[in-house]
Amino acid sequence: MTTIHIKNMVCNRCIMAVEQSLAKLNIPFSEVKLGHAIIDDSFVDYDLLDKELKSIGFELIQDKNLQIIEKVKTLIIDYIHHYEGEDLKINFSVYLSNELNYDYSYISSIFSNIENITIEKFIILQKIERVKELISYNELNFSVIAYKTNYSSTAHLSRQFKKVTGITLSEFKKQKSKNRNQLDNVV
Repeated sequence: MTTIHIKNMVCNRCIMAVEQSLAKLNIPFSEVKLGHAIIDDSFVDYDLLDKELKSIGFELIQDKNLQIIEKVKTLIIDYIHHYEGEDLKINFSVYLSNELNYDYSYISSIFSNIENITIEKFIILQKIERVKELISYNELNFSVIAYKTNYSSTAHLSRQFKKVTGITLSEFKKQKSKNRNQLDNVV
């Protein structure tokens, strides 16, 4: 069994789509998770697999540094958008370092050099997308959203939201069309 790394997997539907592609190509797998799959590579045509994955919006990642970057993105997206806990109180540098078994400075350097954005900025952009999602549900007030997304206060969230989006939380809430970005395109 071999682990393959797959770019642009950000949700459970992505997992299902990759599983379907592997089944379509008759590639046995033991696990598909965000960002990777464990497959039996005995008779795999990697060019055909990559072509199939690209046809549904994904691609194989072969470069080690790109694999690290994709893992970082997947861990951050998964935690911010899919974590079922009460809030997002986490030290991402410790979390990423522990999950990837690399020193955070190494991870951060690779990420910044290739993505032209810091991990911290990527986290902020993902949190803002999560805030947009929570606002669009129209179920929580701004202070609860600030708490759930680990902002120290509603004022802090408001300042950062305006800085990133150019509009206030209230203006976003009033918009008929809530302009949200696809998670795999947030950079």
